[in-house]
Amino acid sequence: MKAEILSIGTELLLGQIVDTNASWLAGRLADLGIDCLWVSTVGDNLGRASDVVSRALGRSDLVVCTGGLGPTEDDLTREAIAAAIGETPAVDPSLHAELRAWFAARGITMPVRNEKQAWLIPSAEALPNPNGTAPGWFVRRDHRILVAMPGVPREMTRMWEAEVEPRLPARAAIRSRTLKLLGIGEGSVEEALAELVRSTSPTVATYAKADGVHVRITDRDADIAARDERIDAMEREVRRRLGRFVWGTDGETLGGGVGAALTARGWSVTTAESVTGGEVARLLSEADAGWYKSGIVLPGADEATLEASLEHVAADVRLLTVGTAEGAVAVVRTPLSRDRAAVRAGSPLESRRRGTLTALDLLRRTIPR
Repeated sequence: MKAEILSIGTELLLGQIVDTNASWLAGRLADLGIDCLWVSTVGDNLGRASDVVSRALGRSDLVVCTGGLGPTEDDLTREAIAAAIGETPAVDPSLHAELRAWFAARGITMPVRNEKQAWLIPSAEALPNPNGTAPGWFVRRDHRILVAMPGVPREMTRMWEAEVEPRLPARAAIRSRTLKLLGIGEGSVEEALAELVRSTSPTVATYAKADGVHVRITDRDADIAARDERIDAMEREVRRRLGRFVWGTDGETLGGGVGAALTARGWSVTTAESVTGGEVARLLSEADAGWYKSGIVLPGADEATLEASLEHVAADVRLLTVGTAEGAVAVVRTPLSRDRAAVRAGSPLESRRRGTLTALDLLRRTIPR
């Protein structure tokens, strides 16, 4: 099944809001084993919106629209869909009654303009929206499916999960596993994986991310056991080639991984930062379970000053980050060793980002397992 996501709203084109709906829906489609091949954005213009819907229905089995279901004149998604498939919308009596009851329950007389939210076309089934006044549409036409949902995320996500997914045809289950790496660039990762990135079952892809390089392993199969076995085998091979750089999988965070290692060792940690401006402290404190003792930020301080600032802190491990002309240096002192790592960066902002990652990675690698 080929899918397409249409985001409708001029505010998206003006950059006034970020389209989080499209990325969320793309992830849900992938989880269902549905290939999302196109994502389009169109403004609140009936002609252009209708053209985009027509094009999507001409090339996709499933078209998912968000936005434009409000009661105002510029909410034109219903009209665009109706025009694209050549049907005329009309007020549905049961939807109209539900809408009046929604307003009455709040002591409000329903505005006349809200009546359009009770429209249906012959090919459409209404999708309930307990979080708002705009029902969605589930349209079946010429062996294709078109879904229209509100653009408000809390309304859209509930409608998708409770109303849309149960109506979609069953698909082979898809699953992804992501390995997270630090200390190696994306090009070097792909070079080490070599022929693995050309695999089709499972697929292997690399991505440069804020917390390092991600290697995503993805497969689909109605046979869940067979699918998972292939993913497990591919993960073992990736780890065989790059295991020393892998710091976590899927939803794991650097701070959480460091915390697990500290907890297992029974150690606590304190930090003093200059170049990273408190970013290390933030990431560690977010994952803290009693092992993070304190953090000091001294912009522009040298290594000796940072060391001195921690002299009277009762912690097993001390982590420092210092700025240099080339970038940043991280220093970790444990009861067993003193280690340092340097990273080059082209700007203060990049020094902060890369210095933070280098510091946490050094801490992770320094704690004995």
